[in-house]
Amino acid sequence: MDRDLLQRYLGQGLSLIQIGVLMNRDPSTIGYWVRRHGLVANGRHKYAPRGGLTANDLKPLIERGLTFREISEALGVSVSTVRHWMAKFGHRTKRHRANRNPGSSPKPAIVVDACRYHGQTEFIHEGRGAYRCKRCRSESVAKWRRSVKRTLIDEAGGSCAICGYDRHPGALHFHHLDPSAKEFALSHEGLTRALATTKAEAAKCVLLCANCHAEVEAGVASLS
Repeated sequence: MDRDLLQRYLGQGLSLIQIGVLMNRDPSTIGYWVRRHGLVANGRHKYAPRGGLTANDLKPLIERGLTFREISEALGVSVSTVRHWMAKFGHRTKRHRANRNPGSSPKPAIVVDACRYHGQTEFIHEGRGAYRCKRCRSESVAKWRRSVKRTLIDEAGGSCAICGYDRHPGALHFHHLDPSAKEFALSHEGLTRALATTKAEAAKCVLLCANCHAEVEAGVASLS
C-alpha cells in the first residue's frame, strides 16, 4: 500500500475507517500499513489509555465481523481498550461464542475460537468452567509425560540396567520385576497420573532399553 497516499489521507484528518472506505479495504488492513510505514493514525495511539471510543467507532467494525485484535488495529488502540469499551456498550464481536452457538446451552462442550498459538481451532470446556484450546491441552499433557518420564528415568539410574544405553528417553522402558505387583503400565497413560503414584509404580521396576526389554520378555536375556 502506497505510503505517500496514506500520508496524504492522514494529513487530511481522515480516520482509518474513512481511508478504508476510500480504498475499499478493511480498516484493520489500513491500520497495518499505517504502522508498517511508520505513520500514526489520526487522534489515537495504539497504547493510549482507555477512553475515547464510542459506539459509532465500534459498530461498523463489529458488523464487518472483525475480531478484538483487528478492531484494535483498525482504531489504533490496545486490545484491552477495545474490550473495555465493548463491555461498556454491551457489544460483542460476531465471533463471540454466544453468537457462534445460537440456541445452544450456555456452556457447549466444544466451541471454535482463536488460540494465540494455533489460530482458529477447537476449544474444549474443562471441568473448572473455562475453555481451553484442544491442541494446547494435548501439548501440555505430552510435555507433562516427558517431564515425568525424565524424572523417573533419572531416579532409576538413567540408563539400561543391562547394556547401559542412555541416549534417548523414548527408548527406555520400565520392566516390572514382579508382574503380580503391577498396578498399571508406565506408558503414556500411566505417566499422566500423580507423580507420587508413578514413582511408587516405578520403584517396582528396573530400567531397560527397548532391545534388552524385548530380550528379557522373550527369555533371551536375564537380569541376574
